[in-house]
Amino acid sequence: MALPRSLLLLLLLFVAALLLPPKTTAEKPLVQKCEGGSYAANSEFQSNLKLLLASLSASNSSFSTGVAGSSDKAYGLVMCRGDVDPDACKACVQAASENVTQLCAQSKQAIVMYDSCQLRYSDTRFFFSSSDGWLLQMWNVDNHTDPETSTAAAKELMGKVADRAARNVSSPLLFADGTIKTRSDLPAIYGLAQCTSDLSSGICRHCLQKILDDFWNSTYATKKGGRMLGYSCNFRFESNAFFAGDPIISLDATASAASPSPSPTPVLSPPPPPVSGPVSGNKKDIGKVLTIVIPSAVGLALIITLCICLLRRRSSKSIVLGSGIADIEDMASAEFLVCDLSMLKAATNNFSDSNKLGQGGFGAVYKGTLPDGEEIAVKRLSASSKQGIGELKNELLLVAKLQHKNLVRLRGVCLEQEEKLLIYEYVPNRSLDTFLFDPVKHDQLDWQRRFNIIGGIARGLRYLHEESHLRVIHRDLKASNVLLDSDMNPKISDFGLARLFAVDETQCTTSRVVGTFGYMAPEYAMRGRFSVKLDVFSFGVLLVEIVTGRKNHHPSEAENAQDLLSYTWEHWRDGTALEIVDPSLRDNFPRDEALRCIHIGLLCVQDVPANRPSMSSVVLMLYSPSVPLQAPLQPILAGSGASTHSSSVSTGRSGSGSGDRSQVGRVANSDNDVSISRAGPM
Repeated sequence: MALPRSLLLLLLLFVAALLLPPKTTAEKPLVQKCEGGSYAANSEFQSNLKLLLASLSASNSSFSTGVAGSSDKAYGLVMCRGDVDPDACKACVQAASENVTQLCAQSKQAIVMYDSCQLRYSDTRFFFSSSDGWLLQMWNVDNHTDPETSTAAAKELMGKVADRAARNVSSPLLFADGTIKTRSDLPAIYGLAQCTSDLSSGICRHCLQKILDDFWNSTYATKKGGRMLGYSCNFRFESNAFFAGDPIISLDATASAASPSPSPTPVLSPPPPPVSGPVSGNKKDIGKVLTIVIPSAVGLALIITLCICLLRRRSSKSIVLGSGIADIEDMASAEFLVCDLSMLKAATNNFSDSNKLGQGGFGAVYKGTLPDGEEIAVKRLSASSKQGIGELKNELLLVAKLQHKNLVRLRGVCLEQEEKLLIYEYVPNRSLDTFLFDPVKHDQLDWQRRFNIIGGIARGLRYLHEESHLRVIHRDLKASNVLLDSDMNPKISDFGLARLFAVDETQCTTSRVVGTFGYMAPEYAMRGRFSVKLDVFSFGVLLVEIVTGRKNHHPSEAENAQDLLSYTWEHWRDGTALEIVDPSLRDNFPRDEALRCIHIGLLCVQDVPANRPSMSSVVLMLYSPSVPLQAPLQPILAGSGASTHSSSVSTGRSGSGSGDRSQVGRVANSDNDVSISRAGPM
């Protein structure tokens, strides 16, 4: 009788444990801190911690977070330095995962930092907030030859590097590096700064400023190099290029500066031995090389325990998606937090109706409050929904890699039992259409707010099309998919229909047209052809809606009803475009700016995709009044209505719910959402 695969795997691991030599890690951590009390041997927390560390070690990402367990949970985070290559990153993370439980035996909270990476775990949730204080200060033993000039240059460089790191939303890491030239007789200065990627831009900048101020106020401010490591952020500067690759920031403090001659490798004061609080780099004890020897019996026990945990995790976290099985392990490359179902039930009062924010074809969205007070929006896929399953997978794997202030941020995912949940940041002012088309609330949208919303949406699309490491077409941009935060800043949401687009692709064709009538570009609605210019068309329609306060024509309206683009074009052609501006503004708006917005909107809805501007051009036209604009042509929809283009295709409703607008996804008033299927190549 053949052995089960799981037992065969354990047998192979046992043989390997006996034959392989003891594992030695030559690199000693720069710093380690063990705190938070102790956990008992063979406790539930210990099992959860082993599972967490195995998951973090298996990640191929430069930044990952994780949670393990339903009670006595273990929370963890790993991050590599932004300039470290993937192989070195993975090796460092694996070493940290293997060593941390030896360095901090039975500690419920620990952090270890190497030159290339760091690992932190805790029995309490620490994500999305910065821990005060620093862990290690180091400095170059040499002083600058001109301390006043060089220190001033170092402060200028590190201030700009910290700013760039904090707002580096187009990268998975909040990281930046740079260099500054001072005088021809002085060496250049190189620096880097980084925060953990769970932080917001503002918290990251505050964290970096705090440790920078601590360093500049210390007696080591005039040294040739310095470094400080904190729980959530760190920085380093030197008089030689210590980081890999070309610097992101390059400053020249003098026009006559010559290229500096190579500087010798700096001699940093050695790291101190393990400590329980902030330390400085003047300790001389480097310590011996750390060697870990695991006796074969103990090693075998650890291996068996780990395998059992992994097998249990695989069985408990697997869910059916469509016709196949998708595991959390299969999604390890996506950078999101794996949330616990019991925590989300408690946060949403067991998904009570009083917490419901909206209802759509995919299911419902609920407001939740985590134990630390953070508010979240939980998108819950209905068990009876079939269309929404693929959309949820698409949104999960796509949005996790997108970071921009004008995109709704994915906080986590829960795929336990029969539940399929996405967790987003909570955006308190709901969706744009709840203000724009409400006879009472639209008065809150003065011209400046409307213009800011237009600009924010444009910048979000520019990021998706041109700045992100992924190239994304949203395919369903509309007022109900733009959420407004507490300051009325826009955030694009609902990426269930989004498509990845290769950088060198210009156009694709699909046999399944999905989206919303009135916002679809004609080449997409009629022939299934789509490109980034599809989103540009939708943006043009949305821009005109924001300026006029009028909804675009719906297929459910009377056949003789005039669609918004026809209405806008006729007034533009007749020179009366200002008459279509939302009457609620009561002439309290800059006429030139309003006319320019209408003009840009018409350029975005041109019949030929090539005639539509790119989103970077749109942003330039919005904020640079001196940039000349081409004359628009009559939109193809003018005088015909969107329903004309769909008369020969079958449509299916993607949602029929009612109630308030949801935080994420399709919601009430979705009777113009469509899915069109035609024969043809995909």
